[in-house]
Amino acid sequence: MKKLLVALLAGGALAATAAPALAAAKEPALGPYGYGPVKLGMSAAKARATGKIVLKLPAGAGLCSGWNLRAHPAGKGRVGLYISRKAGVAVILAQKGMRTPRGIGLGSSVRQVRKAYPGLRTSPSGVAYTAVPGNPKAYYAFLYSNGKVRELAFGLDRQDCIN
Repeated sequence: MKKLLVALLAGGALAATAAPALAAAKEPALGPYGYGPVKLGMSAAKARATGKIVLKLPAGAGLCSGWNLRAHPAGKGRVGLYISRKAGVAVILAQKGMRTPRGIGLGSSVRQVRKAYPGLRTSPSGVAYTAVPGNPKAYYAFLYSNGKVRELAFGLDRQDCIN
């Protein structure tokens, strides 16, 4: 739980683009195991092989590297996901247009989050979190501003990238 706040503060935003209705593919859900072909726990090599991510911040001497989803790049100075040398894809940070299977994304109201995730709890630091339905090894964490979801993190309980 200690690692949630940094994950949330590391998220970014993206301007959505429109595509013709017939050509538009359905947007993947954020969870319960990943985002499209990028799955929690997947090694950096396997995640890179999907062609869906790009390196933004090499790990260097640290345990984790920062990446962006090609379709949803995070803003300047931010990353969209972290990959751990030990745990693989550890945390995916929601960007505009990304939603959980229950329809929650950036801009959702606190009421919508509570309705979608009735087991929601709040940490002493004010971060709302819940286990991911269908994946007992993962969590969602929500940070609100003015009654709306400002940041949304989806990560492995055992991730070691952020604190």
